[in-house]
Amino acid sequence: MKKRYRLRYDRVMIVAALTVLLITAILLLSHGCSKKEQKTKVVPEAVQAEVTTALAEAEYTTAAEATTTALAETTVTTTAAQLIPQIEYPECKASALYDVKEKKLLYGDSIDMQIAPASLTKLITASVALKYSEMSEVYTVGSEQWLVNEYSSVCGVVQGNMATLGDLITGMLMESGNDAAYTIAVSIARESSGNENMSDTEAVNYFCGLMNSFAKELGMTGTHFVNPDGWDADGQYTTVADLLKIAEYVLSVPQLREIVGTYQKTVTFYTGESFTWTNSNLLLDPYSEYYRSDAIGMKTGTTLNAGNSLIAAFEKNGKEYITVVAGCLTDEMRFELTHKLISYTDEN
Repeated sequence: MKKRYRLRYDRVMIVAALTVLLITAILLLSHGCSKKEQKTKVVPEAVQAEVTTALAEAEYTTAAEATTTALAETTVTTTAAQLIPQIEYPECKASALYDVKEKKLLYGDSIDMQIAPASLTKLITASVALKYSEMSEVYTVGSEQWLVNEYSSVCGVVQGNMATLGDLITGMLMESGNDAAYTIAVSIARESSGNENMSDTEAVNYFCGLMNSFAKELGMTGTHFVNPDGWDADGQYTTVADLLKIAEYVLSVPQLREIVGTYQKTVTFYTGESFTWTNSNLLLDPYSEYYRSDAIGMKTGTTLNAGNSLIAAFEKNGKEYITVVAGCLTDEMRFELTHKLISYTDEN
């Protein structure tokens, strides 16, 4: 009985061992196949394409958002419309053509470059003066005339003259009178501050503060003034992009629009002095080769640092345009480039 029992026991053990070995083998084979399949798994091409496209779109979206954010943080654009080809005119530093009605930059070359404003500054001086006073207000030319730099362009006012703000602005804008600019600055500063005892220098500095505040109101983020006439000085700078903004503002003020668009005018001061002033903008001069019947005015500017500059405005086919050219080598070149810029509106 013991022998038979042992044989049965041995058989059971053998069967059990074989069963364990079989199960182990199956598990090993299964695991091996699983690992092999995992190693040789291939992503279908369609899926790969979708993943690649998704990654590309993600990168593009991130870049686009970054660009939009950067543009939102700046107030100017240097991109010109494609309808106007690049103008080859290296004799000038920067230029622009702007559609006032559409509020659209049609052409721009280096419009964010920092430049000296020269007498284009006087457009801000006049604008600030009218913000704080009236054209009919009478002011007396005083000792501030000693601040006028030698060799300045002047309209002829002297200490003791009494003139309306309108007449002083006319002499400042048409004849580019630095003498009138200083009288305007000092008079408006003392009046708006309520401090009639301000020294001439203090009054000019106060007025320049008003100019800079006004420029910021217009969105002129690349501009700063330290004098009212545009004389070259440290801290006196602007950009063509900013000049477009003050030019557009001037066109919106009837009194200023009329002055910058007048070719010649005779005025008589309260104290009896009479002056005949001629606009330095040759686009308004019917005897000049640069005359244009559609020109409605604006301002010239010339200094050593600025070169020859010109803001011009035109009215044609029911629309208004502003051109700005800056840093030209000669007086003639600024008018020639202005003609080139506005000529594109003839074709478009």
